[in-house]
Amino acid sequence: MASHLNALTTLVFLLVFIASGMRLCVCTNFTIINDCKETIWPGITPNSNFSGGGFTLKPGQSAGGVAGYGVERVVTFNNNGNGTCQTGGCGGSIKCTGLGAPPASIAEFSLGQLDFYDVSLVDGFNLPVVVTPINGKGNCSVAGCDQDLRSTCPSELAAKSDGKTIACRSACNVFNTDEYCCRGMYSNPVTCVPTNYSSTFKASCPTAYSYAYDDPTSILTCSTSDYVVTFCGSRNRTECSYHDQKLVCSSNGLKAQPHVADMLYREVKD
Repeated sequence: MASHLNALTTLVFLLVFIASGMRLCVCTNFTIINDCKETIWPGITPNSNFSGGGFTLKPGQSAGGVAGYGVERVVTFNNNGNGTCQTGGCGGSIKCTGLGAPPASIAEFSLGQLDFYDVSLVDGFNLPVVVTPINGKGNCSVAGCDQDLRSTCPSELAAKSDGKTIACRSACNVFNTDEYCCRGMYSNPVTCVPTNYSSTFKASCPTAYSYAYDDPTSILTCSTSDYVVTFCGSRNRTECSYHDQKLVCSSNGLKAQPHVADMLYREVKD
């Protein structure tokens, strides 16, 4: 999985820190929504503070939880939670035990007094995903890609199953050259520049990472915010979530949606 922030970690919900001798608790609520026509399996990658996670979302379902990395995992997991993923596999189980295998759309967060967040297509694309801050302070712009790049994926990058394009791979993943992978002599922001492939991604998804040093237009900041992560949603749509038992909505869209969650974890049921 590509990582663009030195301090970037998978989400944790409860941040506890000491300031001026006073213990402060800052809680960040997340809502994960599936607006796709198919069932998806969002995955949450592990780190030193979190053992990883994942769950099933049928079309129209939402859940409160954490979201570090979102993928479409087109499988049916068995009773033990094991299965093989077409894209974005992260350890062979519904609960991620490692980093996701490309191609995969990734939502990344670093939480603190100032949150940093982005949606990355550096490792390829398998689903549209949008991150919407709610009730935050600061810039708090909507991040992500709400276009389905599978339909316009260059044939040489297309990942297919039964003749159908299920994901769009990155040029690095396909060609494995220093230039496309921003390594070796290309491992700095001066020599690592957009390619024809990354520029195609950027044209469709201007607020998503398209290559490793795509920082200026892709890393966004917000503070004291809740977040809604929507698969197959729109960047222009209002999203809502509960915070301190009050319904709050984003201000970027025109029509509020009924997807809300006020739990750190909630079991998704039919």
